[in-house]
Amino acid sequence: MTGFLLEAAQVLLALALAPGLVGLIRWMKARLQNRRGAPVRQPYLELRKLFRKEVVLSTNASWIFRAAPFVVFASTVAVGFLVPLLAVPLPFDEVGDLLVVVYLLLLGTFFLALAGLDPGSAFGGMGSSREMTVAALAEPTLAVAIFALALGAGSTNLGQIVGRTMADPLAAVSPGHLLAFAALFIVMLAETGRLPVDNPATHLELTMIHEAMVLEYSGRYLALIEWAAALKLLIFFALLGNLFVPWGVAATLTPTALSLAVGALLVKLVVLAAAVAIFETRVAKLRLFRVPELLSASFVLALLAVTSSFLLR
Repeated sequence: MTGFLLEAAQVLLALALAPGLVGLIRWMKARLQNRRGAPVRQPYLELRKLFRKEVVLSTNASWIFRAAPFVVFASTVAVGFLVPLLAVPLPFDEVGDLLVVVYLLLLGTFFLALAGLDPGSAFGGMGSSREMTVAALAEPTLAVAIFALALGAGSTNLGQIVGRTMADPLAAVSPGHLLAFAALFIVMLAETGRLPVDNPATHLELTMIHEAMVLEYSGRYLALIEWAAALKLLIFFALLGNLFVPWGVAATLTPTALSLAVGALLVKLVVLAAAVAIFETRVAKLRLFRVPELLSASFVLALLAVTSSFLLR
């Protein structure tokens, strides 16, 4: 029972921290660009405003358009139950398989792409087409990159991968781990709509991907999608932090260990947020036809990670 309560608590913590993580990245980018920027709490204020606003629906929208925000939000929350955020092992680790996580993320992407097509908007169709192109290259890379870690752990269970790295610290600096980290970092940028794949700060019709799909949404529907996007960013940060640098993850469910795990998670989130903010201030958005080249390079890195992990077992 304690394990189930901890699973629920860490998901609630992730839901509470996710908008603040987006606000922190925006604030850091503003400071790096010599701007004052919005406060870190700004995403919370935006979500509160959206939940209070009226929902406006297109006359062409079907049930898919109405159901998509709930499917996207629910699938992302379900991934939060399966990703090791604070402690291992936990009850849901038994089903917290690599493939389950990948397909749950793909389920949200699929329904969001359908929702972009459903109202018949030209921009929505354009964004959905681009999103599926990105997903077709990013999702296999995500699976292969984590599979490189699974070879060493002898299991595709995320909790066991974390436990294996904690038991063998030198594995964290092996070539396979480093290559897999680089591949997963690129996938994180693509899956969460960050530069150089997409620009979360623009609404230019000819360049946007995520914003084009959600252009027809408003009110609580848009709030759920934006909250799910922020949670997805936090989940990818947690994967990067806890799969590759798992120190701080609690191995026992004691108050002291869990307190240290919360502190370690916060430190990892801040470090990765700073890395993304610095990276995004140094690069420009790629032209659309160059994005598959970047994702193909990440897939090659993931394959090299698997090869390295297999040869050095």
